[in-house]
Amino acid sequence: MSPEATYTHGHHESVLSSHTWRTVENSAAYLIGHLRPGASVLDVGCGPGTITAGLAERVAPGRVVATDSAQTVLDEARRNAALANVESAVADVHALPYADDTFDVVHAHQVLQHVADPVQALREMRRVARPGGIVAARDADFGTMAWHPDPPGMDAWMPIYYRVARGNGGEPDAGRRLVSWARAAGFTDVTASASSWCYSTPEEREWWSESWGGRLLRSSLADHAVAGGHATREDLRRIYEGWKAWAAADDGWYAVTHGEILCRA
Repeated sequence: MSPEATYTHGHHESVLSSHTWRTVENSAAYLIGHLRPGASVLDVGCGPGTITAGLAERVAPGRVVATDSAQTVLDEARRNAALANVESAVADVHALPYADDTFDVVHAHQVLQHVADPVQALREMRRVARPGGIVAARDADFGTMAWHPDPPGMDAWMPIYYRVARGNGGEPDAGRRLVSWARAAGFTDVTASASSWCYSTPEEREWWSESWGGRLLRSSLADHAVAGGHATREDLRRIYEGWKAWAAADDGWYAVTHGEILCRA
């Protein structure tokens, strides 16, 4: 039996707007040098499939398998990655339904922060990778995120998010733990790196504030926060207004830091 965890964010439009923005170039650049035509790839926790599409284009005619735990988001992945060399399936990363030594590259983006047992997830990713293949993971590290300015209300969102995410079995500071988790999973050849997203233009600030401020009003994150007693709906409304005040600031700036690992199987 795989361990239980709850995906905190759900698949509301405010969440998917962020997920569909992601590409190989802006979210998996550290992996590009290991993508070769003809390689087989497993994309774990593929979400809406925009990174999957980029992986498939780079390894064509190689096979790409996109998996996620939610059938609804896989339907969107099939639309966004409607390529001849892509197939998809519902799967649990703690117990992948594939034989040992199957894939040249096993990739997970923003997955390990949400699972109940990231070490077991990496063991499974290692098991299905071919000897000498690559297991790649990238996760945000919430504790290293930075923004300016910090309007009243906005500063409350992070403590609430930590309580909700950890209450659901996740780890918001996954980025800094990737190397530790990989070594616990049995990897001895691990290359670590870090990269960031930055949002500062008026358009970026408006979009990012609606993605995060919006999910604090309307997504599963909001529901979990209220149900767990971490915030009231009025608290979440004040946080949303703080996000919008940040977006309206001419000097608004936000950085999201990520940890990355490339592990040789």
